[in-house]
Amino acid sequence: MNIYMSLDPDIAALLEMVQAGTESGARIPFPQLTAAQARTDFDASSPLLDVDPPALAYERHLALPTRDGASIDARLYAKEEPSRRSPTPVLLYMHGGGFVVGSLDSHQPLCRGLAEDSGAAVLSLGYRLAPEHTFPTAFEDAVDALAWIGREGPAAGLDAGRVAIGGDSAGGTLAAALAIEAKANRSLPQPVLQVLAYPGLSSRQTSNSHERYGSGYLLERSTVDWFFRQYLRDDSDRDDWRFAPLAAKDISELPPALIVLAEYDPLVDEGREYAAKLCAAGVPVDLQIYPGMIHEFLRMGNVVADALRARAAIGQALASAFRAASEGGRTWKDRAYEGMS
Repeated sequence: MNIYMSLDPDIAALLEMVQAGTESGARIPFPQLTAAQARTDFDASSPLLDVDPPALAYERHLALPTRDGASIDARLYAKEEPSRRSPTPVLLYMHGGGFVVGSLDSHQPLCRGLAEDSGAAVLSLGYRLAPEHTFPTAFEDAVDALAWIGREGPAAGLDAGRVAIGGDSAGGTLAAALAIEAKANRSLPQPVLQVLAYPGLSSRQTSNSHERYGSGYLLERSTVDWFFRQYLRDDSDRDDWRFAPLAAKDISELPPALIVLAEYDPLVDEGREYAAKLCAAGVPVDLQIYPGMIHEFLRMGNVVADALRARAAIGQALASAFRAASEGGRTWKDRAYEGMS
């Protein structure tokens, strides 16, 4: 595959607009804002980038309990109301935003689209953000949400035997780490698929793609550094696999992975490295690198057609994984891992 193709013209136009806004002062980079200001800015810009499909027949707000007695907001999307008589498979989805920004609202179009395309339910998780909640809070919230699916999901019409986990950017980091945790903790539902969209995976941001695309391609190195200063307690957290899944010593027997990357993304090299590491460990991997795209392109349905095409491909992969799990006829506690069809 030749990944060194031209930047998509519509993406190039977007980047020129972003640069013009920065130079004029209309756009203020995140490192010059407070976390609260950055969140407001991120959510306000999201409707300009993405196409929000009509509301689905079933959309429900949930408050999920955490291990420390707090509760976190979540939103459940489905094409029809899940039924205990015929439980619906579910994707647990973690939004991107560097562990600092992003919300249920910013990723609503994406989650609605995934529910529509896959025919499954999507549980979008509003995990707690930094700097108010530092590492490993976001990871622990993700683990607690997966445990909730196993414990309470059946009563809500969700099939705890057909669960996938996924996310974009920092949410992809959380999904990758959650897959590792679920393998070690068999009391959790065992995911049948992990969907990792341009995830952060490395302890240190020193790859060639960080050097090549760390300036001028939307996700700036200075922004990545700012995110991690908010989230990490100290430098030693960087080497914890819950932050950097590439640091995990054993990633064998993980669920099959669909890894969606963008060619012009500072994170593309670590995504490729993780895909290779999974393959070497015997984990089935479908690596899809979208030429001409940049970080966050999945949420750019108003900008490029590849956003909707990639979302449709994820939906198809989810439907295939859930169908294979259903045909296997085994419970989530004893199901062997299977490759994607």
